[in-house]
Amino acid sequence: MTDTLPQDELSDQEKNHARRWWILAVLGIAQLMVILDNTIVNIALPTAQRSLHFSNADRQWVVTAYSLAFGSLLLLGGRIGDILGRKRALLIALVGFAFASALGGASTGFPMLVVARSVQGAFGALLAPSVLALLATTFADPSERNKAFAIYGAIAGAGGALGLLLGGILTSYASWRWTLFVNLVFAAIAATGALMWLKNDRAADTDPLDIPGVLLVTSGLFSIVFGLSHAETTSWSDPYTIAFLVVGVAILCAFAVLESRVRHPLLPPRVVRNRTRGGSVLAMLFASIGIFGVFLFLTYYLQGTLGFSPVKTGFAFLPMVVALAATAQVSNRVLLPKVGPKIIVPIGLGLDAVAMFSLHRVSLHSSYVSHVLPYLILLGLGFGLSLAPSFSTGTLGLRPSDAGVGSATLNTSQQVGGSIGTALLNTLAAGAATAYLVGRMPTPLNLRAAALHSYTTAFLWSSGFFVVGAILAGLVFAKGNLRQLAGPAGAPDAPAAAHA
Repeated sequence: MTDTLPQDELSDQEKNHARRWWILAVLGIAQLMVILDNTIVNIALPTAQRSLHFSNADRQWVVTAYSLAFGSLLLLGGRIGDILGRKRALLIALVGFAFASALGGASTGFPMLVVARSVQGAFGALLAPSVLALLATTFADPSERNKAFAIYGAIAGAGGALGLLLGGILTSYASWRWTLFVNLVFAAIAATGALMWLKNDRAADTDPLDIPGVLLVTSGLFSIVFGLSHAETTSWSDPYTIAFLVVGVAILCAFAVLESRVRHPLLPPRVVRNRTRGGSVLAMLFASIGIFGVFLFLTYYLQGTLGFSPVKTGFAFLPMVVALAATAQVSNRVLLPKVGPKIIVPIGLGLDAVAMFSLHRVSLHSSYVSHVLPYLILLGLGFGLSLAPSFSTGTLGLRPSDAGVGSATLNTSQQVGGSIGTALLNTLAAGAATAYLVGRMPTPLNLRAAALHSYTTAFLWSSGFFVVGAILAGLVFAKGNLRQLAGPAGAPDAPAAAHA
């Protein structure tokens, strides 16, 4: 394997560079489609349940089916993109995701919807790392890279909130089916742009695929995501929950040992041993655990306690989106090149912790303007300082042949973090509601108070996860600005010039 590119490939890269801002628009649309899907379908689930007549127990599988396929196949999807060529992988993923979305939107029953969501997750696992890898390889100039990743980070961070808004509008004024059909529009625009502007489709990695590694990491991630989902619907002490989590961790440990010994590893250890990229993975993991408390339980509070409609709830999150987008530009384009991630990422996570701790003090009669809005803005500032830089530094200094699997590693930490947050915070919230009602009559007022107590408990725990993420990020990230951390030009994976 060599990092020297033939002249004809360089000419293709030069063509990509000339169209780089158009390519960024294509990648942004593709990424937005994947991020929106995480929340837009959740908003539509109650309506879909009534339409297709499935139970509350079955409803969770509409979410779990997607998570299992997406989370367990991400590393494989990243390496496939490296092997096939990323333009080809992107187009295949867009077409496949659109097909699965059309199948889901046309569902005539629960089994058809679950199958469609599984197929969506599988193609999403090919799409997400291809998008991030293309971004990392298209923008090589440091100043332009920072600008591009600021935009990408803003899209990735704000997509969940925008999904709530779009999901509310489509469900209220069209049909729940349009929360899936809308992906056809996004995919068609992104695929057309990719065909028009993306030129370089050469394989970045010609090494043989690490089949034992694929089997181990896929089964390990599947076991962990399934175990977390099972804990959410049963309990943490359930034998199946424990078995899947223990087996998943054991398999991933075996995968880590294998990757250090095989000649052509699926996930080369150099990808995650770098402190800058490793810190980004940890920051993304804990931020994703905490983010779940923002979107899900704050949505419950706004709709269930304050009586907001789905559309009004979506609009309520927009100030956070604006704050995130603005701060992402400042953090990636101004702060990150000067001071590096060791300072700004922990500060961002710390701001998120303060915001969630403040939100846990809301009451049954709190005002959105005085008790929610300020902390949503603070959350946006924190996400702009933590999430957007983590996307940039998570792929910093990677070899072209590692860009796909490196991007997949970052996406995997985000997905696993979201699964942990889903299971853990739902369990804690349910336990808090049950504990509140002990010794109290189940009157309407007490039931509302119990629900509120479950939300505020989730907010408080989310705050704690952000604190842990801030501490770990501060310890793992190396000191230095972005240029120092990237190492000497032309030397991917070189050690950072500055040490912690």
